[in-house]
Amino acid sequence: MFHFSNIVRTKGDPRIIEGGPSLKQPADQLARALGWFSIGLGVVELFAPRRVTETLGMEGHETMVRAFGVREIMAGIMTLSVEKNAGLWTRVGGDGLDAAALLSGLTPDNPKKGNIALALLMVGGIAMLDYRAAQATKSRRPARDARRKLYPNRSGFPKGVESIRTAARQIAAHAGQNEVKQGDERRVP
Repeated sequence: MFHFSNIVRTKGDPRIIEGGPSLKQPADQLARALGWFSIGLGVVELFAPRRVTETLGMEGHETMVRAFGVREIMAGIMTLSVEKNAGLWTRVGGDGLDAAALLSGLTPDNPKKGNIALALLMVGGIAMLDYRAAQATKSRRPARDARRKLYPNRSGFPKGVESIRTAARQIAAHAGQNEVKQGDERRVP
């Protein structure tokens, strides 16, 4: 990627010679991958709902598949945003809705029950990834009733304020003696 950034840099800007290690944690990378997966799946559900329903033997539910597509796209966008944890929890809830919709298609007269079973397995696996990523990206704030650490006796000086005052007096006294000596030397011919 840094090669592309060198192309678009203006004249005089420093060039990037080498890329370094990523600062993203594995949980952030998983959330990003799930966000893009969600957007891709949502686009398929939104623009090709008939293909999805035919594959599952659930013809006539195209409107529901389109609505699920919009939900997937919105959850994917949230997962790629700063509020990735909210997007991931939205995905977890959406996985529950997907599973419920798929279970409704497991009827004895559906010739494509095998496809629905496979889709249920996939939804279950993705749901576990969504849940894991949501747990890993939750904010690390202390509990509201947690005891706060207060440091009213700290000054920022390791040896205390009084030691700094003493050192300042010594420096001032030493500087005053130097001025007197320099002044005496000037008077003597």
